[in-house]
Amino acid sequence: MQAAAFRHSYSALLPAEVVERFDEPAAVASWRYAIEAPPTPRHRVLVAIDTSGVVGFAASAPGSDEDLDDEHDAELLAIHVAPDHMHNGHGSRLMAAVVDHAHDDGFSRLVCWVFAADDPLRMFMTANGWAPDGSTRDLDVGELLHQVRLHTAIRDPSDLIA
Repeated sequence: MQAAAFRHSYSALLPAEVVERFDEPAAVASWRYAIEAPPTPRHRVLVAIDTSGVVGFAASAPGSDEDLDDEHDAELLAIHVAPDHMHNGHGSRLMAAVVDHAHDDGFSRLVCWVFAADDPLRMFMTANGWAPDGSTRDLDVGELLHQVRLHTAIRDPSDLIA
Protein backbone atom coordinates (compact mmCIF):
# COMPACT_ATOMS: atom_id res chain seq x y z
CA MET A 1 0.00 0.00 0.00
CA GLN A 2 2.80 2.43 0.87
CA ALA A 3 4.63 1.69 -2.37
CA ALA A 4 1.50 2.37 -4.44
CA ALA A 5 0.77 5.57 -2.50
CA PHE A 6 4.41 6.68 -2.80
CA ARG A 7 4.47 6.14 -6.56
CA HIS A 8 1.09 7.81 -7.03
CA SER A 9 1.89 10.83 -4.87
CA TYR A 10 5.53 11.46 -5.71
CA SER A 11 6.15 10.28 -9.29
CA ALA A 12 5.64 13.82 -10.58
CA LEU A 13 7.70 15.40 -7.76
CA LEU A 14 10.73 13.15 -7.36
CA PRO A 15 13.33 12.03 -9.88
CA ALA A 16 12.26 8.78 -11.59
CA GLU A 17 15.23 6.86 -10.18
CA VAL A 18 14.18 7.76 -6.62
CA VAL A 19 10.64 6.52 -7.23
CA GLU A 20 11.93 3.34 -8.90
CA ARG A 21 14.33 2.63 -5.99
CA PHE A 22 11.54 2.44 -3.41
CA ASP A 23 12.55 -0.62 -1.39
CA GLU A 24 9.37 -2.44 -0.37
CA PRO A 25 11.07 -5.11 1.83
CA ALA A 26 13.00 -2.40 3.70
CA ALA A 27 9.79 -0.39 4.16
CA VAL A 28 7.98 -3.45 5.54
CA ALA A 29 10.82 -4.09 7.99
CA SER A 30 10.94 -0.45 9.03
CA TRP A 31 7.18 -0.25 9.65
CA ARG A 32 7.18 -3.57 11.51
CA TYR A 33 9.87 -2.21 13.84
CA ALA A 34 8.03 1.11 14.27
CA ILE A 35 4.87 -0.74 15.28
CA GLU A 36 6.45 -3.44 17.45
CA ALA A 37 9.13 -1.33 19.17
CA PRO A 38 8.32 2.38 19.03
CA PRO A 39 11.01 4.60 20.58
CA THR A 40 8.47 6.14 22.98
CA PRO A 41 4.78 5.69 23.84
CA ARG A 42 4.18 8.99 22.00
CA HIS A 43 5.30 7.53 18.64
CA ARG A 44 2.20 6.40 16.74
CA VAL A 45 1.39 4.41 13.63
CA LEU A 46 -2.30 4.48 12.78
CA VAL A 47 -4.05 2.63 9.96
CA ALA A 48 -7.26 3.08 8.03
CA ILE A 49 -9.06 -0.10 7.08
CA ASP A 50 -12.11 -1.08 5.12
CA THR A 51 -13.49 -4.44 4.02
CA SER A 52 -10.49 -4.92 1.69
CA GLY A 53 -7.91 -4.44 4.47
CA VAL A 54 -5.44 -1.63 5.19
CA VAL A 55 -6.11 1.30 2.87
CA GLY A 56 -4.11 4.06 4.55
CA PHE A 57 -1.74 4.93 7.35
CA ALA A 58 -0.35 7.84 9.31
CA ALA A 59 2.66 8.11 11.58
CA SER A 60 3.48 10.73 14.19
CA ALA A 61 6.15 11.33 16.80
CA PRO A 62 7.43 14.02 19.12
CA GLY A 63 8.85 16.90 17.06
CA SER A 64 12.55 16.51 16.33
CA ASP A 65 13.48 19.76 14.57
CA GLU A 66 15.89 21.90 16.60
CA ASP A 67 13.38 24.73 16.95
CA LEU A 68 10.60 22.45 18.26
CA ASP A 69 9.78 21.48 21.82
CA ASP A 70 9.36 17.69 21.88
CA GLU A 71 7.08 17.99 24.91
CA HIS A 72 4.56 20.23 23.13
CA ASP A 73 5.22 19.79 19.39
CA ALA A 74 4.41 16.57 17.54
CA GLU A 75 5.29 15.84 13.93
CA LEU A 76 3.06 14.13 11.41
CA LEU A 77 5.73 12.03 9.70
CA ALA A 78 3.51 10.44 7.05
CA ILE A 79 -0.09 10.23 5.91
CA HIS A 80 -0.96 8.16 2.87
CA VAL A 81 -4.06 6.54 1.43
CA ALA A 82 -3.94 3.86 -1.28
CA PRO A 83 -4.64 5.50 -4.65
CA ASP A 84 -7.75 3.38 -5.32
CA HIS A 85 -9.18 4.33 -1.92
CA MET A 86 -8.62 8.09 -2.04
CA HIS A 87 -11.53 10.52 -1.69
CA ASN A 88 -13.48 8.16 0.55
CA GLY A 89 -12.75 9.96 3.83
CA HIS A 90 -9.85 7.74 4.96
CA GLY A 91 -7.35 10.63 4.99
CA SER A 92 -9.69 12.81 7.03
CA ARG A 93 -10.31 10.03 9.54
CA LEU A 94 -6.58 9.38 9.83
CA MET A 95 -5.95 13.09 10.36
CA ALA A 96 -8.62 13.23 13.08
CA ALA A 97 -7.10 10.19 14.79
CA VAL A 98 -3.60 11.70 14.68
CA VAL A 99 -4.91 14.93 16.23
CA ASP A 100 -6.86 13.05 18.91
CA HIS A 101 -3.85 10.93 19.93
CA ALA A 102 -1.47 13.91 19.88
CA HIS A 103 -3.90 15.89 22.03
CA ASP A 104 -4.26 12.97 24.45
CA ASP A 105 -0.44 12.70 24.58
CA GLY A 106 -0.26 16.32 25.76
CA PHE A 107 0.97 17.95 22.56
CA SER A 108 -0.30 21.42 21.72
CA ARG A 109 0.82 21.65 18.09
CA LEU A 110 1.39 19.39 15.12
CA VAL A 111 3.89 20.09 12.34
CA CYS A 112 4.45 18.37 9.00
CA TRP A 113 7.01 18.80 6.21
CA VAL A 114 5.57 18.81 2.68
CA PHE A 115 7.10 19.35 -0.72
CA ALA A 116 6.35 22.90 -1.80
CA ALA A 117 5.15 21.56 -5.17
CA ASP A 118 2.87 18.90 -3.63
CA ASP A 119 -0.35 20.80 -4.24
CA PRO A 120 -2.79 17.93 -3.43
CA LEU A 121 -1.24 17.30 0.00
CA ARG A 122 -0.92 21.01 0.83
CA MET A 123 -4.56 21.55 -0.20
CA PHE A 124 -5.65 18.62 2.01
CA MET A 125 -3.61 19.93 4.93
CA THR A 126 -4.83 23.54 4.63
CA ALA A 127 -8.42 22.32 4.34
CA ASN A 128 -7.81 20.61 7.70
CA GLY A 129 -6.59 23.83 9.39
CA TRP A 130 -2.84 23.67 8.71
CA ALA A 131 -0.77 26.67 7.57
CA PRO A 132 2.92 27.38 6.83
CA ASP A 133 4.93 28.26 9.95
CA GLY A 134 7.75 29.97 8.02
CA SER A 135 10.26 27.10 8.19
CA THR A 136 11.66 25.71 4.95
CA ARG A 137 14.34 23.26 3.92
CA ASP A 138 15.77 21.67 0.81
CA LEU A 139 15.83 17.88 0.62
CA ASP A 140 18.61 16.40 -1.51
CA VAL A 141 17.27 13.46 -3.51
CA GLY A 142 19.79 13.76 -6.31
CA GLU A 143 18.38 17.23 -6.87
CA LEU A 144 17.23 19.74 -4.30
CA LEU A 145 13.51 19.70 -3.57
CA HIS A 146 12.07 22.55 -1.55
CA GLN A 147 9.90 21.71 1.45
CA VAL A 148 7.77 23.90 3.70
CA ARG A 149 6.72 23.09 7.24
CA LEU A 150 3.03 23.34 8.04
CA HIS A 151 1.58 23.50 11.53
CA THR A 152 -1.73 23.46 13.34
CA ALA A 153 -2.69 24.11 16.95
CA ILE A 154 -4.46 21.21 18.64
CA ARG A 155 -4.80 22.64 22.13
CA ASP A 156 -5.73 26.09 23.40
CA PRO A 157 -2.53 27.74 24.72
CA SER A 158 -4.36 28.62 27.95
CA ASP A 159 -4.70 24.86 28.61
CA LEU A 160 -0.90 24.69 28.99
CA ILE A 161 -0.82 26.99 32.00
CA ALA A 162 -0.71 24.81 35.06
